[in-house]
Amino acid sequence: HDREVFDIAFSQGKDIFASVGADGSMRMFDLRHLDHSTIIYESSGYSALLRLEWNKQDPNYLATFAVDSMRTVVLDIRVPSTPVAELGGHSACLNAVAWAPHSHCHICTAGDDNQALIWDLSTMQMKPVEEPILAYSAEGEINNLQWSALQPDWVSIAYQDKIQILRV
Repeated sequence: HDREVFDIAFSQGKDIFASVGADGSMRMFDLRHLDHSTIIYESSGYSALLRLEWNKQDPNYLATFAVDSMRTVVLDIRVPSTPVAELGGHSACLNAVAWAPHSHCHICTAGDDNQALIWDLSTMQMKPVEEPILAYSAEGEINNLQWSALQPDWVSIAYQDKIQILRV
């Protein structure tokens, strides 16, 4: 990266990881060849990319979002640079994204609009994904979320001085 790195995520395999940063790029690395990286996405206007999350069931898919963005970008590493889906639905900037540990097509996004939204991406190759399948409104801006790997019916969110566990 040419500027600060904000997040790193490992693929299911033991050698591949990706990073995002202030230069607006998502780069993929192979631990066996660290002298080289592949830029697989650059945000429009080179807006800083804040977070990324690797799909837990299908290592071809990653999700990211830019600083102060209300949209999550879903990428297929086999088709670099072109998002396969862009998820709106939020009315304020995003803070977190998490793929379902048990499903290749479900993802949760959360942000400053107090919303945690769950999306079904099973139709993204045929038509745009426009609406979430579930929405939860918290009492404050959601700072972070985790989807439980051992109990896939549970998503945890953090806001203000609280943590909530949601059954989905």
